[in-house]
Amino acid sequence: MVGLARTGDDGGVDVLDVARWQFGITTVYHFLMVPLTISLSLLVAGMQTAWWRTGRAKYLAMTKFWGKLMLVNFAMGVVTGIVQEFQFGMAWSSYSRFVGDVFGAPLAMEGLVAFFVESTFLGLWIFGWDRLPRRVHLACAWAFSLATMASAYFILAANSWMQHPVGVELVDGRPRLTSIWAVLTNNTVLAAFPHTIAGAFAVGGSFLVGIAAWHLWRRHRTTPADDQDRQVWRASVKLGGWVGVVAFAALAVSGDLQGKLMFEQQPMKMAAAEALCHTEQPASFSVFAVGDVGRPDCENVKSLTVPALLSFLAKNDFSSEVKGIQDLLPEYQAKYGANYPDDPRLGELSGKPIDYVPALPVTYWGFRLMIGFGAVAAGMGLLALWVTRRGRVPQGRWFPALGLLAIATPFLGNSFGWIFTEMGRQPFVVVPNPSGVDGVWMYTAQAVSSGVTVGEMLTSLIALTTVYGVLACVEFYLLRRYARAGVAAVLPGWGQPKPAPGAGDADDREQDDVLAFAY
Repeated sequence: MVGLARTGDDGGVDVLDVARWQFGITTVYHFLMVPLTISLSLLVAGMQTAWWRTGRAKYLAMTKFWGKLMLVNFAMGVVTGIVQEFQFGMAWSSYSRFVGDVFGAPLAMEGLVAFFVESTFLGLWIFGWDRLPRRVHLACAWAFSLATMASAYFILAANSWMQHPVGVELVDGRPRLTSIWAVLTNNTVLAAFPHTIAGAFAVGGSFLVGIAAWHLWRRHRTTPADDQDRQVWRASVKLGGWVGVVAFAALAVSGDLQGKLMFEQQPMKMAAAEALCHTEQPASFSVFAVGDVGRPDCENVKSLTVPALLSFLAKNDFSSEVKGIQDLLPEYQAKYGANYPDDPRLGELSGKPIDYVPALPVTYWGFRLMIGFGAVAAGMGLLALWVTRRGRVPQGRWFPALGLLAIATPFLGNSFGWIFTEMGRQPFVVVPNPSGVDGVWMYTAQAVSSGVTVGEMLTSLIALTTVYGVLACVEFYLLRRYARAGVAAVLPGWGQPKPAPGAGDADDREQDDVLAFAY
């Protein structure tokens, strides 16, 4: 629902645009926490498994340290996520009435998983140290992490239904759920889920590399305490590097599958992603464009292109045709109407022509920034593996500096990806399914709450943005504080010279590091 502000006939900003800005700001901010929680929960469970299997102190230290940062992030994610639910009733009540019969099921499942399974096992994990048997405590870590994944799946199932409605019938102008199984196995969510999870692990990998690289540089001395710390940070850097590289590969594969689906389900979105104004056969992929990509006629736009690549990305065929914006517009107008309905809820848009073309600068550049930031994160992962190969420990300050800067790249990539996804389906909030039930769609302009004034929406926007800004400062302060404190802050007695079980030459061998984590 995020969108650019549009002024009304009187030059002022209308309720719809303020509501879209509010939902966009709060959603993008909330999603900064989500991928880090998803990835860290599974990585911490893996670290604890390695400690349970090997008894090595470094894996316990990794579990405690990264687990602490995960908890801080999880708490902030819960606080910011609750606001999302409220907004459906506050600003988007018309939308809630339209989709309520469908959304109720997956959101109820997500609530049960998040607030019962997820929170229960997280609580047992937090307070179960030295109280529960090790195997039971480890099971709690895995239960929490898998519940987090399940929670993400249900949310994505609801979002994917908005992108591609299935499993419903139209009754009295509203979709009624006929098959929850069809909603949960929607091919859109089956493609979106692995792509989102891969993006989450790209965030987790960069997070590990950046913080661990900084600690590794701080512990470049040779005291016993520093040597013990180096084992923790070097293992974390290598793990983060592998996670980042594998995540990018998974992003490429899942993104290709998702893109092919979108060319079938939302051809206008994908044409907008390429600023493809005219049909081409074969179609070239635009790497970079110079000029005003905001014009749907593409006048005065020069692009650096890869011949025939877009045809392959769309249909797995280097010679296939890809329709452009100018040819898709008449099809959309013929199928869904050239003008908005005469509906008083639409205000000044009632009866006006519908603009089926998304904001081209946002979709075009958002798509490229998503890919670009993801590639930078993967490059940092490769660099981390290179500088720590064969037992090496990087000595210069350049590596931790790059690592800390690179933490932001997958966060930005995820954000631009979601902005592209949501902006690319405008003017629809529920996109029509080309092969689904006729009439199951909704324009974003119809979704906003009626009776809400611009002043009320602006007050809500300013209040929430201010609160979220404060929460951002709080989270940054807490993460920075605990990240700087290191292992000693979460594991009393850490760093004191003493023999550890399994210590010796094998403890420094990277083959053992990989095997211990994998098994």
